Amino acid sequence: MMPISQSPILSMLHGRASMRPNDIAFTFTDYVDDSAGVSVSVTWSQLSRRTMNVAREIRLHGVVGDRAVILAPQGLEYILAFLGSMQAGLIAVPLPLPHRGSSHDRVSAVFADTTPAVVLTTSAAAPDVGDYIDQSPLDVAPKIVEIDLLDLDADHGSGSGPDAGAEFPTTAYLQYSSGSTRLPTGVMISHRNLQANFEQLMRCFFSEGQVQATTNATIVSWLPFYHDMGLVLGVCAPILSGYSAVLTSPLAFLEKPSRWVRALGENPRAFSAAPNFAFDLAARKTSDSDLAGLDLGGVVGIINGAERVEPATLERFADRFAHFNFRDDMLRPSYGLAEATVFVATGTWSESSETYFDADELSAGRAKSCARGSGSALVKYQIPQSPMVRIVDGETNRECASDVVGEIWVHGENVASGYWSRPPEEQGCFGATLVDPSPGTVEGPWLKTGDLGFISGGELFVVGRIKDLLIIRGRNHYPEDIEATVQQITGGRVAAISVPVNSTEKLVTVIEVKKRGDAGGEAVHWLSGVKSEVTSAISNAHGLNVGDLVLVPPGSIPTTTSGKIRRAACVEQYRQDEFARLDA
Repeated sequence: MMPISQSPILSMLHGRASMRPNDIAFTFTDYVDDSAGVSVSVTWSQLSRRTMNVAREIRLHGVVGDRAVILAPQGLEYILAFLGSMQAGLIAVPLPLPHRGSSHDRVSAVFADTTPAVVLTTSAAAPDVGDYIDQSPLDVAPKIVEIDLLDLDADHGSGSGPDAGAEFPTTAYLQYSSGSTRLPTGVMISHRNLQANFEQLMRCFFSEGQVQATTNATIVSWLPFYHDMGLVLGVCAPILSGYSAVLTSPLAFLEKPSRWVRALGENPRAFSAAPNFAFDLAARKTSDSDLAGLDLGGVVGIINGAERVEPATLERFADRFAHFNFRDDMLRPSYGLAEATVFVATGTWSESSETYFDADELSAGRAKSCARGSGSALVKYQIPQSPMVRIVDGETNRECASDVVGEIWVHGENVASGYWSRPPEEQGCFGATLVDPSPGTVEGPWLKTGDLGFISGGELFVVGRIKDLLIIRGRNHYPEDIEATVQQITGGRVAAISVPVNSTEKLVTVIEVKKRGDAGGEAVHWLSGVKSEVTSAISNAHGLNVGDLVLVPPGSIPTTTSGKIRRAACVEQYRQDEFARLDA
């Protein structure tokens, strides 16, 4: 790995500290000890100086190219750990701090994969972090550095500049997967990947005449810093754009979703992002009194990404906040993945832009539009010029015609070089080559995303993950379609899976519901009604018989750290009869 002499994000950080030293860079609000929130802000000059001081400490324990694992609660210390790692020339490894009592397997796996020289944390979390290290299979224990105990504002003089004589590894950080079906895998994100993807994102989101109006935008985020969308939006984009960021934690949002919506109204020209489930939650759990006196008319846009975007969710969110001047076009459905840094494509949503496709045709790998309200509703994305996106037949490696379902392939400077420390046989999604590419299309290298989609009418549509495809009685079904049908009835999380029974596959839907009625008879009657309604809806919409409906309490369905359903884990739990069924 050849070292480089410049890190774009660090150059921008120190440049902003020089040009706008007293402007606020980040504000983080903590709700742990005070439900009203305690906010702490940091200016560009403070952020620059503190980054340098963290880097000085880290350099005592590692050399250029060593790994620095971040295991800390969401907060400004996490941001300093990330930036300080890069400033020291180490490769940052952002991770979630495990809940007390939860399995340490994921942390241990990443420790074994990265053999870190240093682990960055806070004094409050340090005892737990020490336990994780003790239980990990490491020959040499990494040094634990508690960010909040350092002399962060020490003045070491300007010297010859923060980057003078510095060397940086090509890889800026390792973005670890959520580990939904396998051991977590670290995507090697380079400094160039990050800069390129930021430029692509800005070009797509702030085109169409909006650029001149976003000089004073505010980035609002509660997304976890260890997740690709949370890291790029909440930490990297503010520095690269110069926009101030107003941040809090995922727990703060889950406790009170209205905090997010209030932040959108309270901050000038707010730009934000969240996964699909958060829009449903915010629409359900935010009251008019929560937003008293607020106007959402100044929101620049909200990305809906990280999981498949459901048109019904966007519609509910837009309708819920319409009388606070929220408009349809503020919703920006987006598609991306960690292997492409984070962002690939976006669209602008409106209720009239919803597109419906015949479910039988989709099952056969073809896209045929149908009447509104029937078939599968999909959101559309503009095909970006950069990165390049094509739909490819996975067997022939040739481009698919319009309205034919294939694998989404991506080419661009945002695409990572590969997975950290993985053998060639596990790097198969990178470096793919097209056979007989069309005019204007490069031969390679391409990223095979593992996602199925198609192009119709010059727009991109995403239908689901290849590995999650359900094959029942010889027909393909997308679990997200079935889950969306059920969610219209139950409102909660749903997992659609296929389970082998007697050499065939049966459809099983695991559905989270809040039990109604205390009396045995009343509860049984209600649960029976839910089952009947769901069975009929799946039969009518998808032509499928349900092998088993499993009604479980909220929080029962296993998910990744980023909130995606772990369908393979659902299959295993079902086969082991481990779900606590409300209908037992």
